[in-house]
Amino acid sequence: MQTINRSQILYVGIDVHKDTHTAVALSPFGEKIFEMTIGNESEDFISLVEKTKKEADKIGVTPSFGLEDVHSWGERLSSFLVEEGHSVTAVAPILVDHLRQKTTHPEKNDSLDALGVAKVMIQRIDTLPRYTITEEAKKAKQIRELSVEREYLTKERARLKNQLHILLHRIHNSSYRTKFKDPFSKKALRYWSRSISRNIDPILEQRTKRALRRLLDLIEETQEIEDELTDLMEKGGFKIHTASGCGPVISAELIGEIGDINRFKSPGSLAKYSGCCPRECSSGKKTKWRKTRSGNRRLNRAFHRMALSQISRSGNDAARKYFKRKISEGKSKSQALVCLRRQLVNIVWMIMKHKTEYIYPTKTDTLN
Repeated sequence: MQTINRSQILYVGIDVHKDTHTAVALSPFGEKIFEMTIGNESEDFISLVEKTKKEADKIGVTPSFGLEDVHSWGERLSSFLVEEGHSVTAVAPILVDHLRQKTTHPEKNDSLDALGVAKVMIQRIDTLPRYTITEEAKKAKQIRELSVEREYLTKERARLKNQLHILLHRIHNSSYRTKFKDPFSKKALRYWSRSISRNIDPILEQRTKRALRRLLDLIEETQEIEDELTDLMEKGGFKIHTASGCGPVISAELIGEIGDINRFKSPGSLAKYSGCCPRECSSGKKTKWRKTRSGNRRLNRAFHRMALSQISRSGNDAARKYFKRKISEGKSKSQALVCLRRQLVNIVWMIMKHKTEYIYPTKTDTLN
């Protein structure tokens, strides 16, 4: 990857919204060059590019754009900028939040958010991932869309289950919990719908039947999405699912958030982006390493769940040995898990970079 010359860049931070975007440009030395607010149409994007190019030419630098959100509200702008040949980086909102909290009087508005994005770019331009429109990125984007939809459906299922716990208890008392091993399986849901007594309040009856039908629909919709995700990952040539603790759901989250693996020049840059890189907290002769709250939280959560699965009974022997070894070295379980997540970043990066299947270590092998 080409080395970035920080002193030759005009840093343009953009705070994106549904209808408008606010841009703030900083010189390599942090001097504010311009600020403008644009709409979300192509002609607005052209005006931003023209203004940026004009100001960049004045001081002899190359513009680089950074957006907090390159997926939803900022997707059209990100795609336009990349198609025009500009560099676009994804700046995690939590990095801007951390920068804001360091100020004496933390304040928040569109202008300050855009300014924060530009300042993060100045500090971290070497490690921030690029937004790309490669074939790999397009495949990952489709997977991310389905993965996010599945996540929404899962939350809706949890909400409906909580509601049905109350409704079924009002109708059947506590006996509904022992009738089935899983009171919300497909078989159970159909049974509850048929067995509702007509002697109960008609409004309660209709509420319960609607919730049962909706939950049954959500289960089927979720299964359809998971089948589609599996099919997309197989057709895309992704091999992450071959690693232990990485089923279709976690694989989809990892692929969707990572996108084109070539955005990350090394496992270390992916670790920083995902927040799986422990930060040093030293004082005097004492050196400690703690987990960081920065990075892509959805990606971090996927690595965390993968690590928990690896050290479970049905997980990976090498991962369990590594986890126990870190604890024997004096680390807490939480710290040992952070170390394991960092090792898993290396594995995922290698699998995606070289498109190879995960090779399970023998019983005598262990992670470094």
